[in-house]
Amino acid sequence: MSKSGVTLSAPRAAASGGPVGLSRRNCLVSLTSLAAPAAWLGAPQVAHAGGQLEEPLMDSVRTALSSAIANQAPPEPEFFTTEARLHYLRWLGTQSDRLRPRKPDLEVRRDFLQTVWYESKRAGLDVSLVLGLIQVESGFRKFAVSSVGARGYMQVMPFWTRVIGDGDPGKLFHMQTNLRFGCVILRHYMDREQGDLFMALGRYNGSRGRSPYPDAVFAAQRKWLFADRPQSPAA
Repeated sequence: MSKSGVTLSAPRAAASGGPVGLSRRNCLVSLTSLAAPAAWLGAPQVAHAGGQLEEPLMDSVRTALSSAIANQAPPEPEFFTTEARLHYLRWLGTQSDRLRPRKPDLEVRRDFLQTVWYESKRAGLDVSLVLGLIQVESGFRKFAVSSVGARGYMQVMPFWTRVIGDGDPGKLFHMQTNLRFGCVILRHYMDREQGDLFMALGRYNGSRGRSPYPDAVFAAQRKWLFADRPQSPAA
């Protein structure tokens, strides 16, 4: 369970009288009743091709990373407080409005946002950071391929599927698989850099120590920050 009162798990039936479970379907339906301020993204930025470099991994690290990408069950957050649930729905409504220029289909963009939220939280990453990275890497294009062969939303290099996956790079075009790999890899780089996000982002892009890529991600991240303003109860 996180500090925000949210836990992440594979789908299961909620026990009677236990924590409130919020399925992906219920989340999408519930959101339609919430009003969120419209926020318009500017013109798409030039995408930076992902270029993670293949490096030797200790067996223990390889095993840990392989375990981290396992379990491809659909994300299903469970909220243990009403406020945590409402906070999430307000976030989802705001970001859905922001993403509309890139993904006009309501269900597609909400499904995407829920998965980004889930995978970011699962890896211990800031959701706005992951959204900023996706904007820079692929411009939110699911089937983006860079000049060096990086694939999908988070521009994951195919060698990762051989190193810690099942060896099928085609799966990097699957939304959750791509987001799972990207978030796990970024978390790995942050651990390698002892929490130095600037260096970790450079390593993710294959430009460690240089500023253009981290600066671009940080600038994009600011567009996805969410300042929650709960509505006051009616008098």
